[in-house]
Amino acid sequence: MKRKNLFSAFALFLSMSLSAFASEGAVAEGGGMTHKMTMLAIQMGVILFAARFGGMLAEKIKLPAVLGELASGILIGPYALGGIALGSFFSGGVFPAVEGAAFPVTPELYGFCTVASIVLLFLSGVETDMKLFVRYSLAGTLVGVGGVIGSFILGDLCAVLLMPRILGTGPIGFLSPAALFLGIMGTATSVGITARILSERKCIDSEEGVTTMAGAVIDDVLGIIVLAIGLGVISAQGAGGTGVDWGRIGMIAAKAFGIWLGATALGVLAARKISGLLKLFKNPLPIAIMSFGLALMLSGFFESMGLAMIIGAYVMGLALSRTDIRYVIHENLSPIYAFMVPMFFCVMGMMVDLGQIVRPPVLIFGAIYTVLSIAAKIVGCSIPALFCGFNGMGALRIGAGMVPRGEVALIVAGIGLSSGFLKPDVFGIGILMTLVTTLVAPPMLVSLYGNGKSGLRHPKSADETSRPVSFKMPSAQAAELMCEKLIEAFRTEGFFTHVLSHEDAIWQVRRDDVEIGMQRVGEEIRFECTPKEESFIATAILEVSADLTYLANELSKPIKTAAMMHRVGETGGEARPRAEADVARYIRQFVFVPRLGAGTRDEILKELVARLFEKGLLADEEAATQAILEREVVMSTGLECGVAIPHARTDVVASLVGVVAVVHGGIADYPTLDGSAVNIVVLTLSPKNANTPHLRVISHLGKVLDADGRERLLAARTESAMMDVLLG
Repeated sequence: MKRKNLFSAFALFLSMSLSAFASEGAVAEGGGMTHKMTMLAIQMGVILFAARFGGMLAEKIKLPAVLGELASGILIGPYALGGIALGSFFSGGVFPAVEGAAFPVTPELYGFCTVASIVLLFLSGVETDMKLFVRYSLAGTLVGVGGVIGSFILGDLCAVLLMPRILGTGPIGFLSPAALFLGIMGTATSVGITARILSERKCIDSEEGVTTMAGAVIDDVLGIIVLAIGLGVISAQGAGGTGVDWGRIGMIAAKAFGIWLGATALGVLAARKISGLLKLFKNPLPIAIMSFGLALMLSGFFESMGLAMIIGAYVMGLALSRTDIRYVIHENLSPIYAFMVPMFFCVMGMMVDLGQIVRPPVLIFGAIYTVLSIAAKIVGCSIPALFCGFNGMGALRIGAGMVPRGEVALIVAGIGLSSGFLKPDVFGIGILMTLVTTLVAPPMLVSLYGNGKSGLRHPKSADETSRPVSFKMPSAQAAELMCEKLIEAFRTEGFFTHVLSHEDAIWQVRRDDVEIGMQRVGEEIRFECTPKEESFIATAILEVSADLTYLANELSKPIKTAAMMHRVGETGGEARPRAEADVARYIRQFVFVPRLGAGTRDEILKELVARLFEKGLLADEEAATQAILEREVVMSTGLECGVAIPHARTDVVASLVGVVAVVHGGIADYPTLDGSAVNIVVLTLSPKNANTPHLRVISHLGKVLDADGRERLLAARTESAMMDVLLG
């Protein structure tokens, strides 16, 4: 309820602010650069909120965030809410449609989208696994080529045969701009969406999964090349020309393929040199920024050569993907990606004219085009897979994995619209196809991979070139500490390390051609490596173990904790320390026990944990008790003047919980700093990985239980009176 009220207050404030802007008309329409920059700042702010909110909603219902970003763009775009007038300042709406332009947003906003598309394709290239790409290059190439050919031909024929009859466009040719773009839009598979689905199903390392990823990379590359050739074909036809200069088209195609292939080969060969040059900057952040600068320059070069900028961005990313700074680039450019790429998808959605799409002819044609796009990938990719050692099930899995379109399809559609080659209704058809193919792919893949059957015609034994190696530590805490020290040791050896998943504790360790995967699972540390790397890993673990053993011996020496424990109870000069707002929120949910009979330390602690379990605040009473008692073994939590604050972190609680008890008769065997018997116990439990004010709560409790606080708490007869004491 509080969150709802806060959201309502924010919405009211925002609407009042916009109304004030609109009524004042602080900057006149057409007021030059100042007005344009003011509008751009407001538009970007609205887009950031809308895109993030839409992405979060989509992820909440287990859909890719890109769908929510597209939907939010449609909602706030110039053809929907963004076109509603709001006074003199927003006379055409927050996102007024640009009259006479094929691109219905301002040039300034389009400029941000252009840079965002470069970020997207550059990091897509960086994320490409060249080792897997080469390993499954033949099968992936055949699958990718089959998908591109099938999608392009069916998409183009669909436009030629059905657009005149359904949309009433008049006769169009096989090489007309609309037909070419509908063919090109269907070619590229979304590498990101496919990888996410396969990863969630734990199938990304299977034969089908790797072949699907290699095929997705191939047809993304081929899709970009086809785009370059298509733009060349449209340019070669000339304005108003009736004939086609096939010789010129052939030259353009050869030029496009030659420039791409030459730049890619040169980039791959020079990757080590480029990486060495970037390493001169030492710090990871400058390395990432400079690499992106190279991507921008190569993008501009490709555009000047008549190719799309995104091709240059992808080529630079692909070249750097085989270097050891790959994850450094990805990690440090992730904030830029998170800032700009959702804006790109949101703006793509803003270009959808809902009025055009909801027309029955457009919906009918869009449905047919989408069905053909799905069939083209399944058939076009499955047939080549049958000739690469896969059975029917494996081939169908690969074909289904190639179905989702995404980033490249949207970029192609945006280029077509901004260049004037596509009308808004045809652009909307492309968006519709992207949305539907992304929606249908997850359930298809879940169903196909769920039966557990082998997808190979002749199942193979485990691959010996890369195999898992595991080492068991004494405890989960020891494994966590070992991983931290191993990462430090790898970095000292010149390796670049990257966290692939904080939640699953997965790291990637890389230097030149050496690539090692590391994961912590409970007490085990697991590695994915080749046999020649096993000796290096074992040596690293031995060295780190020796360092940790020395550290453990040092820590076993007595530490003067009395002064530190005494400071926990100091008030710092405050008369009555009051609890901070977030600390107070947790204390109000504590369980309070005004009177508890005497007993031993372990008996009292078990009793208090049981009280929490009775209230439904714990998932496992035994595990919580064990966590509390283990913490007491490490160091007693008894303070001075009869106060003890036992606490622990455990996964059996969802948030910070606590119980406060007054023990009449005291606990004689509870070690305290001054030897006094404990009669006030404040027990707290916090989740291991959640963000809760664990230390601040304990610090506040130590300060509030001064002489006056202890006297008031011992005299309290009700739960509310005890709560008042702890709140200060």
